[in-house]
Amino acid sequence: MEAKNADLAALRINRSPEPAAGAPPRRAIKARLQADPRSQSLELKREQDFYREQSQAMAKFIKILGLVVTTIFSVGAMIGAMITMYAAVASRVVEVGTLRALGFQRRSVLTAFLVESVLLAMAGGAAGVGLASLLSFARVSTLNFGSFSEIGFGFALSPGVITSALVFAVVMGVVGGFLPAVRAARLNIVNALRAS
Repeated sequence: MEAKNADLAALRINRSPEPAAGAPPRRAIKARLQADPRSQSLELKREQDFYREQSQAMAKFIKILGLVVTTIFSVGAMIGAMITMYAAVASRVVEVGTLRALGFQRRSVLTAFLVESVLLAMAGGAAGVGLASLLSFARVSTLNFGSFSEIGFGFALSPGVITSALVFAVVMGVVGGFLPAVRAARLNIVNALRAS
């Protein structure tokens, strides 16, 4: 009797479960995975490839979305810099007239306003980098309820990002300050001195 029970136990251990006819695919896959460790590693690799592709697609979408948002805000920032510099020129018409009356050339006035615009933009860029560095402490994550997997996003402030931000600030200062600087350089000396 004990030999018969041992044979039955051996049959239960060695017998690989066969999926029933018409069984759902999950049961069939599970049965195959239990029967063959090689297919288990294949399924794991397929799953990892699937999640890698999903992550790459999500990263590409976020990159494009970030580029669109950055472009919109960049144009707005340049327009804001231009308006600020036009206001600076309008409030200093007498100073520009005095400089021109003292013998400063138009090129010098243009350079002075352009340098001011770039310095203001650099100060704003440095303040922006300082505030952005606080984002490195934050992490945003989202949960996929279909697979219960979590995708996390974090902000990493690298030297390349800092350099790009400061270069962009200089470009914004030049673009936003050029037309107001040209306007200041073209002011008529007599009209500028009478503006007070």
